[in-house]
Parts: sequence; structure tokens; C-alpha cells
Amino acid sequence: MYKQETIKPYDKGEDKTKQVEEMFDNIAPTYDTLNHRLSLDIDKGWRRKAISQLAQYAPQRMLDIATGTGDFAILAAQMLKPASLIGADISEGMMEIGRKKVEQASLNDIISFRKEDCMNLTFADNSFDAVTAAFGIRNFKNLDRGLAEMCRVLKPGGHLSIVELSQPVGFPMKQLFRIYSHTILPVYGKMISKDSSAYRYLTATIEAFPQGEAMMEILKKAGFGKARFKRLTFGTCTLYLATK
Repeated sequence: MYKQETIKPYDKGEDKTKQVEEMFDNIAPTYDTLNHRLSLDIDKGWRRKAISQLAQYAPQRMLDIATGTGDFAILAAQMLKPASLIGADISEGMMEIGRKKVEQASLNDIISFRKEDCMNLTFADNSFDAVTAAFGIRNFKNLDRGLAEMCRVLKPGGHLSIVELSQPVGFPMKQLFRIYSHTILPVYGKMISKDSSAYRYLTATIEAFPQGEAMMEILKKAGFGKARFKRLTFGTCTLYLATK
């Protein structure tokens, strides 16, 4: 068990998956605003970088795990022009916002949403050319199982692109990031979202989540062959690319 798997959003005995679903339903109305403001809109560039890594493979059938409000799915559809893209998430509140954004972007014929538990995906083996995930896998109740499921539904030779928040390792960014994530992020998050626990939880999972070389080994254990990573914006975010 990895450390972040033991961290739950709320101080109660419910299963972590149920708590994460409740948390994202709670913060869904303010999620996009907070994400962009707290990252100074840098998160948009991170998503674009992750998607651009897949361009050379021209995936036609895609799955976006922990799709949330659909930002990553919409950008992937616009940049990669797949035939179909499914956004999967456990939070109906987040996906409902995503559906409205997809309609506004006139992408209903390409993007659809499905409520899915990432520990037990309902898709058949070898279904997708590419699987993506942005800022979501650190919420998995069981990281090994979730990644193994992502590998299972990928076609042989298919590609996984993950972008995840991470803790900088070098001075002074490590210290500055800790100050920011323990003061500004939870206070501002509480003010806007009205959920005092959500952004404390998100900070704790960033710090606990395995990153860099450790994630390379976890990806290989899940069934992926080639894997590489790149730290972005002084290590505050990490991009992972792996092949089945």
C-alpha cells in the first residue's frame, strides 16, 4: 500500500472511493475556477504538453480516466482529432459540468462520459489506442490496481499519458511549494469551494504520492513496458508516458 492510499478527504469511516466521489461532487461548481487560479493557468499548458506527446501515434479510440469536468478530454479531442473519446469518472457532479462544456465545444459526436470505478473498469480488454489521466490517479484507492486496469483496456502497443501534480525536489522550489500548498491553497480553496477538507486532502496526496523513478517502477509492475517521465515547471508537475 502506498502512503496516499491511506489518506481520505473526510474524517469518517467510509470507503476512500466514496469519500473522493463526495468531495468532487461538493467542489464541482468551483473546481475549474480554483484549478486555473491556483495554478496561475499553468495547468492548461501541462495538459497541452501531455496531449502533444500522443500526437505522433494518432490514437483513434481514447479513454480519459478521472476526466472530471472534461478539460483534458476536450483539449485532446481538439488536438488529436480521435474518432471517439470516453471520459470516465466517479463524480456525476463533475461530469455534468463536463457534458455542458462538451456541448458548448460542439464535440458531442466525439466525446461521451461514463461513470466508472477506475479499480473495476467495465471496458473490454484491448479497447483503446490511448489512455490519459490528468491530476486524478493520486486519488485511487489502489494505485496498482487502477494502473493495471488502464493497461488492460489499452491495445498492445497503445500509449498511456499521465500528468500529475508533484512535489519539487530541489531548493528553493521545494520549500516555496510547501509554504504555498499548506497556506494559500487550502485557505483559498476553502473560501471559494466552501469545503474545508478538500484542499487539505489534495495537498496531502501530492506530498505522499510516489513520483519520478518510483512511478516508473510502479508503471512497469502494472504491465507497461517502456516508460519515461519529465518534470515540468520546477517539478510542481510530472508528465509520464508509457507503452503497453
